[in-house]
Amino acid sequence: MKRQTHLLTIPDTPLFCFPESVGVYTDSPEHTVSREPGAMNNFNIHCVASGKGYVEADGQVHELRRGDAVLYFPMQRQHYYSSKDEPWDIRWVHFYGSGTSLQDYLQARGMHKSRLWRLRQPEAWAAAHLELLSAAEKHRMNDPTLLSALTYAVIVEFVQQAVPYSSAKSGKSGRSAGRIAELLPLMQEEACKPFLLEEWAERAGVSPFYFCKLFRGAMEMTPMDFVTRCRLQAAKQLLLERPDDTVAAIAMSAGYTNASYFNKRFMAYEGMTPSEYRRLFGG
Repeated sequence: MKRQTHLLTIPDTPLFCFPESVGVYTDSPEHTVSREPGAMNNFNIHCVASGKGYVEADGQVHELRRGDAVLYFPMQRQHYYSSKDEPWDIRWVHFYGSGTSLQDYLQARGMHKSRLWRLRQPEAWAAAHLELLSAAEKHRMNDPTLLSALTYAVIVEFVQQAVPYSSAKSGKSGRSAGRIAELLPLMQEEACKPFLLEEWAERAGVSPFYFCKLFRGAMEMTPMDFVTRCRLQAAKQLLLERPDDTVAAIAMSAGYTNASYFNKRFMAYEGMTPSEYRRLFGG
């Protein structure tokens, strides 16, 4: 089954990014693509949702399965194909942007250093991709601003989730990083409770030291930084939802027993005190 939409290319587009085509191929064992260098002047991402397929890169053939992905820059040689006995479900998007800004953005984040990637949370990327595909089918070229925004969401989700394929395939490190990614929603849900590093490391099946190392590699912040951001997000919501509560009460609900420390953390991240935030956004 093939579900795909191809869009007009906008010459000299003022948009940061825009889709050239977006689609899904399922149960297509004959799916194979081979493009010589210089044949395609856009970026493209292909991510495997299920099944398996193969990509030739750096003189080797790599097997890709669920959560594995390939990112091509413009003008690169491309050769990828589905498995015959276990056809892949492949989600893909071709996109381009204005001038060199899109390429600069991706290169600044190291996305040019590898063609093969593994997504820590492939469901999140698949959801963003499906939203773009549905909008492209519905609006075509009638709402280019929306399509650009949704393409940007797909790109950013990929950048946020992608780990170099070689690192992800290295065994325990890749599996442990995956377990940490699975813990993130629960960490967010329980952020306002006391944070016990040893408990979260045990849930991930690693030592506290290794948990911190893996967490920083996956999220580019420490576990405590993540918990702090979640707590402050909860506090911002509570400040607006409970206008009659004191700041000290909000601090306690957000996981801070010391209101002075809560004010200090809030000021550091938001650039204003909780009271100022409430006055500014409280309506």
